[in-house]
Amino acid sequence: MTQTAAVAFPAAPLYIGSEIYRRSSYGGRHPLRVPRVSTVTDLGRALGWLPAASFRTAPRAKPAALTLWHDPAYVAALAAAEAGLAAPELLAAHGLGTLSNPVFPEMFRRPATGAGGVMLAAELLRGGGAIHVPGGGTHHGMRDRANGFCYLNDPVLGMLVLRRMGLRRIAYVDIDAHHPDGVEAAFAGDPEALLISVHEEGRWPFTGALEDEGGGTCFNLPVPRGFNDTEMRAVLEELILPRLAAFRPEAVVLQCGADALEEDPLSRLSLSNNAHFEVVAALRPVTPRFLVLGGGGYNPWSVGRCWAGVWATLAGHEIPDRLPEAARAVLAGLDWGGGGRPPPAPALIETLRDAPRAGPVRPEIRERLARLARR
Repeated sequence: MTQTAAVAFPAAPLYIGSEIYRRSSYGGRHPLRVPRVSTVTDLGRALGWLPAASFRTAPRAKPAALTLWHDPAYVAALAAAEAGLAAPELLAAHGLGTLSNPVFPEMFRRPATGAGGVMLAAELLRGGGAIHVPGGGTHHGMRDRANGFCYLNDPVLGMLVLRRMGLRRIAYVDIDAHHPDGVEAAFAGDPEALLISVHEEGRWPFTGALEDEGGGTCFNLPVPRGFNDTEMRAVLEELILPRLAAFRPEAVVLQCGADALEEDPLSRLSLSNNAHFEVVAALRPVTPRFLVLGGGGYNPWSVGRCWAGVWATLAGHEIPDRLPEAARAVLAGLDWGGGGRPPPAPALIETLRDAPRAGPVRPEIRERLARLARR
């Protein structure tokens, strides 16, 4: 693995959450009908990993704050849609009221809370540290429209807050199963931004090809279905860590989408959550400011366990081999919210850490890594 100088962190890691995720849903037929952030918070508390000193409540970003990147007319339309005051043509103009981005009662407040949490985290990182915001990671949102389940783009807003505080060299790493087209639209070609994305090939939004250099600042690695833990380790050691070492970022934003896990219904990748924990552990020492976001993830058991383990890794908590009764009760109380999917395997209730999903590093992965290394 690439060696980098260790960075001292002046403050204990923080977790930023909100109760709005417990009370809201995109609707009974949407993949985001399942509980996610509330599960992570409940698991953290059941395991004693979220004392009051480690927890901050995400504020709701005000409309004016969202215009740091988003078009003011779009922000106004999003708020009007939540209030039931947006005409059909206004919804259509901004990608609202679609199957992916439906109208629902908290459609402004919920994403504005996610954005507020990420923007607060960026401000708190001024002096250094590490913060986990599982409600963040909405990487598809565009400046003037909703896109791909994302109404706002909190990674972009967080990075711009870091910039506003005087930080220039910011790296964004994305291990979600889907390419971060919104983040690339905001920062591609910016010489002081490094964008690295590892995502499933041939999957929506069908951007992020290997040849897509984004003006020289983007490193896109599409991977084939069945992408395993061993392959992710190769990507970490041969792409992510070397590029970060060369870039010397003042801050790193990691979008840690859980839809690349084998159990997720919206991808065909085969990672265990150990791969996510390994990426978090490897990236923390290379930057004085580390912001870890959520992202995709549509199996309520796998996403909750993954992000709880991400927080444990970030905060230095030991993950038990078998969960205590209170944590098992959190997972046993989950369901799919409809859709006729099978119940979870016992391990998804009894444990937090998956069994490793090792395998060969396939030739196409080796060849793509070599091509990116030659840039």
